[in-house]
Amino acid sequence: MKIKNLAAALLAALSLLCISCGKSSELYSFKVKTNEGKEIKMSQFKGKVLLIANTASRCGFTPQYKGLEALYEQYKDQGLVVIGFPCDQFGHQEPGSDEEIAQFCTANFGVTFPLMSKIEVNGEAADPLFVWLYTQQPFKGFGEGQTAEFMNKMLAAIDPEFVSNPDIKWNFTKFLVNREGEVVARYEPTVSPEKIEDDIKALL
Repeated sequence: MKIKNLAAALLAALSLLCISCGKSSELYSFKVKTNEGKEIKMSQFKGKVLLIANTASRCGFTPQYKGLEALYEQYKDQGLVVIGFPCDQFGHQEPGSDEEIAQFCTANFGVTFPLMSKIEVNGEAADPLFVWLYTQQPFKGFGEGQTAEFMNKMLAAIDPEFVSNPDIKWNFTKFLVNREGEVVARYEPTVSPEKIEDDIKALL
């Protein structure tokens, strides 16, 4: 009788473990396309700390490419991977082709971290990865300061209900993912890459 109870307890524990593993590894079920048009699986980044951002080349936040590259250079050997997903949905600020975007990023900011093919992050054609990301970490505001105030006013003029929607609000929204594939934080464009460094170090 005791053996049966022990076996049942072990089976239950294993079931819970499997459920937990499945939840944390959901990220790795997605496929994305590199800026060279090659489809890859997010599972290739298992065990890495990820900083995922939607990017643009003609935005006021474009200089954040420099900060993202600096983080990548500093911590890539410790397990950090920065991944950029160009997007043209916000102010038509990423009009170029994948090749043009890659050339721009290399020439102006020395970007060496992985760049993906241009995608949409909101709406019916939104990339499933980004829908999952912002579902895990919905929009919680731009914070304080002049830039945050400007963003609030600009978006309110477009959509008075924008605060209640979890989706991506602008270029350079950043998601931090731990080694287990869990989205632990979301940073709006108003948060510079430099301000994320301590959070990244805590996960490495």
